Amino acid sequence: MAVFTLPEGMSGFYKKHIEYISQHAVDPDRRRNVSADEAPRHYIDIDHYGEYPFDSVPKYWKNAVKKYTEDTLKAYGIVPWYIEKMVYRLQMAFKEGNLDLILHYSADLGHYIADAHVPLHTTENYNGQMTNQKGIHGFWESRIPELKSDGYNYWTGRAKYVESPIDKAWKAVKASHAAVDSVLKFEAVLNAKYSPDKKYSFENRANVLTKVYSLEYTNDYDKMLNGMVERRMREAIISVGSLWYTAWVNAGKPDLDHFGDRNISDSLKLAQKSFDDLENKNKAKGKGAKGHDD
Repeated sequence: MAVFTLPEGMSGFYKKHIEYISQHAVDPDRRRNVSADEAPRHYIDIDHYGEYPFDSVPKYWKNAVKKYTEDTLKAYGIVPWYIEKMVYRLQMAFKEGNLDLILHYSADLGHYIADAHVPLHTTENYNGQMTNQKGIHGFWESRIPELKSDGYNYWTGRAKYVESPIDKAWKAVKASHAAVDSVLKFEAVLNAKYSPDKKYSFENRANVLTKVYSLEYTNDYDKMLNGMVERRMREAIISVGSLWYTAWVNAGKPDLDHFGDRNISDSLKLAQKSFDDLENKNKAKGKGAKGHDD
C-alpha cells in the first residue's frame, strides 16, 4: 500500500517492483530463524526503562549505548534506532544506483516500520504472558486484520519528506506504547464475559483443524478498540512511503527510470536461495533466534 503514496519519479519504479517488495517484506521475520542479531530489530521493550521511559532513554544510538551498553539495548530491542539505520542504508543505495539494495532495503525498512506501529512490540508483556493473556499478540496483529482488513480505508494521502527519521521512529514507538494499556485491558474485560467455547473456534487451514479466536470474540474486541488496528496500519503505510521518499530525496532524487526493464540480479537471487537453504536447515535442527514471539 505504501507504494501508492509515492510521488512521480518514484511511483513507476516501485509499482514495477511491488511484487518483489511485497513478497520480501516478510524476510526480516524469516531471518530470525537464522540470525541471533535479527530479533531485537523488531521491537523495543520501552517499559523496561522505567515509568517514564521516553524521558530516560536517549534518542540517539550513541548516547543510548553510553548510558545502557549495547548488550542491554539489544536485550530489550532496538527498532527505532534500526529504522534510522535502514533509512540511511536505503539513501546510500539510491545514491549508488544499486537496484538490488534499493529493493532489499525498501522491503526491510517497510517491515521494521510496521513493527514499530504495533503496540505489543513496545512492551515486555509482548504476548500477554505476564497477565495471563498469552496469544494476544497474534490476536491483535493477525486475527483482527485477517477478519476485518477488507473493510479498511487504506488511502492515507501522499508521502511527505521527514526532516528527522529518528524522531519519526520514536514518534511511532511512543504512539504504539500509549495504546498498550487499552490493548491488554479491553481484552481482559472481554475475556471475563466469554466462556472458552465461545471465545475460540476451529477452522480448517491447510487441512489442519486450527484453534482460533472466534468471529464473535474478534468483532467485539475490534469494537472495543474502536478502529485502533486500522489506524495503526494506516499510520504505518504513510510512514513507510514517507521514509522511502525521504531516503530518495536525501540521495539527490536520482532518476529511477534509468533502470528501465532491468530486474533483480542473479546474485541477489542466488543470495536469496542460499538464505532459504540456511533457513530450512536451521528449522530442521530446531534452531531459531530468541525474542518476541507472536
